[in-house]
Amino acid sequence: MLEPGDERAGRWLRRTGAVELLRRLTVEDGSAERLPGMTAFRLGGYRLRAAAAEPERDLAAVAAVGGRFVCPGDREWPSQLDDLGDARPVGLWVRGRPDLRLWSLRSVAVVGARACTPYGAHMAATLGSGLAERGWVVVSGAAFGVDGSAHRGALAAGGATTAVLACGVDVPYPRGHAELLGRLAQQGLVVAELPPTSHPTRSRFILRNRVIAALTRGTVVVEAEYRSGSLVTARQAQRLGRFAMGVPGPATSGLSAGVHELLRGEGVLVTDADEVVELVGDIGDLPPVRRGPVLPRDHLDAVTARVLEALPYHGVGHPRDLARTAGTSADETLGRLYELHSLGFVEREGDGWRLTLPSVRNDDARRGGP
Repeated sequence: MLEPGDERAGRWLRRTGAVELLRRLTVEDGSAERLPGMTAFRLGGYRLRAAAAEPERDLAAVAAVGGRFVCPGDREWPSQLDDLGDARPVGLWVRGRPDLRLWSLRSVAVVGARACTPYGAHMAATLGSGLAERGWVVVSGAAFGVDGSAHRGALAAGGATTAVLACGVDVPYPRGHAELLGRLAQQGLVVAELPPTSHPTRSRFILRNRVIAALTRGTVVVEAEYRSGSLVTARQAQRLGRFAMGVPGPATSGLSAGVHELLRGEGVLVTDADEVVELVGDIGDLPPVRRGPVLPRDHLDAVTARVLEALPYHGVGHPRDLARTAGTSADETLGRLYELHSLGFVEREGDGWRLTLPSVRNDDARRGGP
C-alpha cells in the first residue's frame, strides 16, 4: 500500500500503527484528512493503493515460494534498519532459510556498474569470495555486472549472500538472472520491500539502495560512473554512519570516475577482502602486512649497507676512499668488505674491491647469504 521510502506515511505509521492507518485510509470518516500533511490530492492516491491492497493474497503468494514477511518487532527483524527513521521499510518479504537478522549482523554490500568491465567483474567476484571465506555475508542487488559477480563469488566459495531486490521476491528480475536468483533463494536470502508480483521502476531501484546501505556494516563500490545508483548507496551508508569504500580503477576509465570521486571525499580505498574486513570487522581483524620482495641486501646492517653503496658501479674502490664515502674508519670498512665478500656482494682485486657481477653475486648469495 505504501511506496518504499515514504517518510510522510512512515510518520503516520509510527503515530497510529499499521491497522489504524489502513482503517483511516479505507474508511471515509474524516480521520484520514486529519493526518499531518495530508491533502485531498494525496489522500486520493493513498486510497487508490489502499483499495488495491490484499494482505492475505500477498502472504499466500510469498508462502507459495517458500517465503515469509518480516516486520519491525519480529525476532528476525534487523534492528539496524531502524536507523532509516521514518524511511524505514514497513516490512521485508524474505525467501530463503537463513535468519535475516543474524545474517545481517556480519554483512558487507558489494555494488557497482551493471555494464562493468572484465576488471570490475573480477574484482567483485574476488571480493565476494574473499569476504565469504572470512565468514561475512555478501549483500548486493542481483543486477547484471558487479552485483551478479559478487553474488557468484560468494556462492563459489560456499559462502553466504543476500540479494535485495527492487521488485517482488517472486519476480525474476533481471530475467537473465533467473537461475542465479533461484540459487540465492536455495543457498542464501532474497529480500524485497515490495510485496510479491511487484515490478521494478527507476525510483524503486534508488530507494532499494537505502535498504542495502542500512542493512550492512559497509558498502564497497566496484566501478561506477559519476551518475550511479551505487554511489547513492555509498553516500547513504556514510549518512547512516557506515563505511563507504571504493576499489580504484584506471584513471582513463569512465566507469572508475565515480569511484575515484568517492575516494577523493570520505570513501576509503580498498583492494581486497582483508582490507574491507579491517574496516568493518572487530578489533584485531587486521590484514597481513604488505611489503615488496625481500632482497639479500635488506638484511645488511646500516654500516655494511653504506660500505656496499660506497663501491663504484664500475671499476675498483679502495678501503680508504670507501671509508670516507661511507662515513666510517678504514679498519671498519675493511672488516665490512670481508663480510660482503662472504655474502657474495663484492670481490677483491689487488688492493681494491669491486662489485660482484650480478650472475656471480646471485649464486654466491644463495650459497653464503642469509
